[in-house]
Amino acid sequence: WCRVAAGRAGAAPRAASCRGGAAMGRTATVATCALNQWALDFDGNLARILKSIEIAKYKGARYRLGPELEICGYGCSDHYYESDTLLHSFEVLAKLLESPATQDIICDVGMPVMCRNVRYNCRVIFLNKKILLIRPKMILANTGNYRELRWFTPWNRARFVEEYFLPRMIQEVTGQETVPFGDAVLATKDTCLGSEICEELWAPNSPHIEMGLDGVEIFTNSSGSHHVLRKAHTRVNVVNSATAKNGGIYVLANQKGCDGDRLYYDGCAMISMNGDTIAQGSQFSLNDVEVLVATLDLEDVRSYRAEISCRNLEASKVNSYPRIKVNFALSCSDDICVPTCEPIQWRYHSPEEEICLGPACWLWDYLRRSNQAGFLLPLSGGIDSSATACIVYSMCRQVCLAVKNGNQGVLADVRRIVNDETYTPEDSQEFCGHIFTTCYMASENSSQDTYNRAKLLAEQIGSYHINLNLDVAVKAIVGIFSMVMGRSPQFRVYGGSSRENLALQNVQARIRMVLAYLFAQLSHWARGMPGGLLVLGSANVDESLHGYLTKYDCSSADINPIGGISKTDLRSFIQYCMENFQLTALRSIISAPPTAELEPLADGQVSQTDEEDMGMTYTELSVYGKLRKMAKAGPYTMFCKLINMWKEICTPREVASKVKHFFRMYSINRHKMTTLTPAYHAENYSPEDNRFDLRPFLYNSTWSWQFRSIDKQVSNLESKEGKPVLEDVD
Repeated sequence: WCRVAAGRAGAAPRAASCRGGAAMGRTATVATCALNQWALDFDGNLARILKSIEIAKYKGARYRLGPELEICGYGCSDHYYESDTLLHSFEVLAKLLESPATQDIICDVGMPVMCRNVRYNCRVIFLNKKILLIRPKMILANTGNYRELRWFTPWNRARFVEEYFLPRMIQEVTGQETVPFGDAVLATKDTCLGSEICEELWAPNSPHIEMGLDGVEIFTNSSGSHHVLRKAHTRVNVVNSATAKNGGIYVLANQKGCDGDRLYYDGCAMISMNGDTIAQGSQFSLNDVEVLVATLDLEDVRSYRAEISCRNLEASKVNSYPRIKVNFALSCSDDICVPTCEPIQWRYHSPEEEICLGPACWLWDYLRRSNQAGFLLPLSGGIDSSATACIVYSMCRQVCLAVKNGNQGVLADVRRIVNDETYTPEDSQEFCGHIFTTCYMASENSSQDTYNRAKLLAEQIGSYHINLNLDVAVKAIVGIFSMVMGRSPQFRVYGGSSRENLALQNVQARIRMVLAYLFAQLSHWARGMPGGLLVLGSANVDESLHGYLTKYDCSSADINPIGGISKTDLRSFIQYCMENFQLTALRSIISAPPTAELEPLADGQVSQTDEEDMGMTYTELSVYGKLRKMAKAGPYTMFCKLINMWKEICTPREVASKVKHFFRMYSINRHKMTTLTPAYHAENYSPEDNRFDLRPFLYNSTWSWQFRSIDKQVSNLESKEGKPVLEDVD
């Protein structure tokens, strides 16, 4: 079925396209997919892979591409070190090789492979029980949330193939003792295919560049790419540009869903040709298996390349790739009347739609895979907790829509979650009442306005709503302290110090966390229903960055769907929900000033606001966050950038004061990130401490050297403007 052609002068033809394409057919039908794989769920992963292959074959595809590391799931992390992960991956591969579903179609699957005691992230490409090629990843992702160099080694031997000795369990199925392992391409009877794996597409020296110059006509990319707000444009542009300059067909597969951690892999499988999008997969959906199939005219690639003179000049001197000759065609000999796919316009979601759909899909995966009965949310009547409630409501809408559209997997999950084998969700509000509990936790510092807002929103989304007052518990806790220490702390308005004021606020906040977990564990029991609830947090990314939260308060939860989203984007999302879900309760919520309601009211009205407490606006916080993380700016560089960005609204001295205040608060509160609730990753300036933003949590919060550098620049600028120079900037 295959043999390796060296690709040097005098060897076998360098590309199938060197032969007469028309005689063997000109239309190739290829399939790609987005699979909701789950780390280490080998049974489920196998079933989803087989289903995708069956769908691809049913739709006439002759080649099927799957996501990166789809056999074991991308997010195995340190489980990649375990020999079990390698063993079970090969066991799944054996099942795939034996399956009738994988016959007469080239299957391209992802799994870890050890070669010479080195672990590689690989593609295993096979046809009719024969492995054609094991292609290791050459450029590993190692930024942001990605840590591939921790577990894998890149294959650094470009255009080199060696023999890989197969495990005995695979030899028994394939009858092969060794197979090609390395950097090669496949030459079928009618075309030539080359593989890239995720990060290789994004690298400045992507393999598809020289593969295309060497006659490869179809590029494939298996990805494990996660969602970030406003990222889809970049991904689509990178894929289309790969084929615009060099011609060719680009087929991209991606994982989708929550596979066990903070990331949501957002699908967007696609097929591109000659710079145009040909097929688009969904970015957010509850379908575990989504397959895209396209029929494309190979002659369109050849004619497109023919007029690119500079490309052809470079192609004449490129070093050739080893070719695996495959006795198989992606086209039929008589395909003159077969219709081909035409370019389409990619449909992008707005950021508000992304917030509405992405975290909701992530929550659904987490709920159904955690075997819990629903969610509990402390609903304060403010923007953050209301946004979280709207995301759960969006999840319920998507579940009802999926069931209406005949998704039997979603229906089965719903019935298991509500413990009713006859139940069918038809109305999102009714379903919300089954799986979502909201709880307004009032204190003597809570206003009637927030009580009313929370109550009305709960009614409109259909959640089971609880009202409680925690004053008794607060007084009991403070009473214990007073009895032991002989002193009673007071709020600032009653003559207390800042320390007393903060401690009394923290007691209220932490009791809310204790009550949230108590009600999550027992509220269903009290209602005569089985199961427990997952507690949802609702601290946004800006509050986490500043540290404007109480450690172990309601920000401490099981998961947080908005923890990676800015306050600015959440306000836009609330507006979107108000308009698209007809949730009129949100109108008063979006117009109210954000407040923690932890200090005494003034004549029944809120006297405390978030921005006054923080000493900065949420808009400023977003700017600080993006400069700190995305622009890699320390205090001095942030100051230098902001004196230009804010020159119309702030003097250099004012900018210096703002920057210093931010870094003081950030460094004092950084320890809170070590206990931050796992949150949906949505922003590239997230301060999440687990993997994405690795920093100390004990700082010298005076930043003495850095702040002196800022002071010197302020003095220099003021002296140039003829202003009196002050010794220090507050």
